[in-house]
Amino acid sequence: MPEQQAKVVDQRFLALQAWFAGQAPHVAAQLNRARLPQGEWQVGGSDASFRRYFRWRSESLQLVLMDAPPPQEDCRPFVRMAQMLGHAGLNVPRILAQDVQQGFLVLSDLGEHTWLQVLDADNADALFRQALAVLVQMQQIKVAGSGLPRYDEALLRRELELFPDWYVAHELGVQLDAQQRQWWQQGCELLVQAALAQSRVLVHRDFMPRNLMADASEPGVLDFQDAVIGPISYDVISLFRDAFISWPDEQVHGWLQHYWQQARNAGLPVPERFASFVVDCDLMGLQRHLKVIGIFARICHRDGKLAYVQDVPRFFAYIRPVLGRYPQLRPLQLLLDSLPLPEACR
Repeated sequence: MPEQQAKVVDQRFLALQAWFAGQAPHVAAQLNRARLPQGEWQVGGSDASFRRYFRWRSESLQLVLMDAPPPQEDCRPFVRMAQMLGHAGLNVPRILAQDVQQGFLVLSDLGEHTWLQVLDADNADALFRQALAVLVQMQQIKVAGSGLPRYDEALLRRELELFPDWYVAHELGVQLDAQQRQWWQQGCELLVQAALAQSRVLVHRDFMPRNLMADASEPGVLDFQDAVIGPISYDVISLFRDAFISWPDEQVHGWLQHYWQQARNAGLPVPERFASFVVDCDLMGLQRHLKVIGIFARICHRDGKLAYVQDVPRFFAYIRPVLGRYPQLRPLQLLLDSLPLPEACR
């Protein structure tokens, strides 16, 4: 890490510690305590954004502190969604103190173990059924008048363009020619219109094992600050086709059917036919896979976080079977076949 950047990081951490010391009486009151005990700091972790997390720990209490440095990050969407989801009964961090101008939050601690750390072939069915119950509960939240952004055509197209702008141009070193651009535009048009045709609900946008916590009786939900109003299939396909662990198609099909039935029982606007819902999931997943490949390339080439591109082959493995199932996606198949993809992505 360059010396100047290291100084900035240290200054942020010192500022966070000083701010937390000043907030201690307020935090204690939120927890119905006379005062906070003596505690120690631990580095929690970071994610694909500029946010960092620290854990403050004593013998009787653990808290999480978020450092979301402005102007790169904005705490307000996190605060709004934590309140919305908490009011709906979901297990989300409680906000105990906040300073959105500085980008500091004190949060209750949902534990140290994510589903990514505990999922295996033996417990996957039981855990995913819990997650699907949480998803159905979340999707029943009334979003009319909420002020949440919409997963509209402009956003869908901006996300898709991350693939040629970052993965193709920066990772592969290729500029699309006229024919390749035509194939790309034809494929994007189909994916965008398919997404816009779906029923709209609250969409978490990163509902996956890494953002579910396993240390309570029900899944803890994190990383919800980018929530929007969007297609009903988005979160469920994100859960089973994520960046870190892959599941057999037959198993995913069964989980999707379980979700579809539970959603129908709850009155959610899924298609009447399960086969139609599977098509929605396939096409929505394809849009997301292409976006994520672009995001991972951007994180690598713009932000210097090299590890993310190692997971790109997994997303091409998700993409290939979907392209093979739908003749209308032939333009995207032709585009991928024309690119100098690494052997692992073919």
